[in-house]
Amino acid sequence: MDTKQAESNEDPSALLESILIEEFLKEKGYSHKDLKNMPMDVVEKLMKDASQYASLKMEEVKARANFIKELHEDASSLEN
Repeated sequence: MDTKQAESNEDPSALLESILIEEFLKEKGYSHKDLKNMPMDVVEKLMKDASQYASLKMEEVKARANFIKELHEDASSLEN
């Protein structure tokens, strides 16, 4: 089993975070493989930025999910 499969079995949010970090790196023109050949200070900055990007996106997903849940709860209360 690869790392992503293991993460998804244990923690779905860890898999989402990993995907979002990959997305950020790709948008910047990099992959995880590229990081191995880059100066450590550049890698640290990229990964810090990627982590912040992923955290913000995950908060956005959570906020949207909560909003939808509230809408469904409000709609359910109107039906009764």
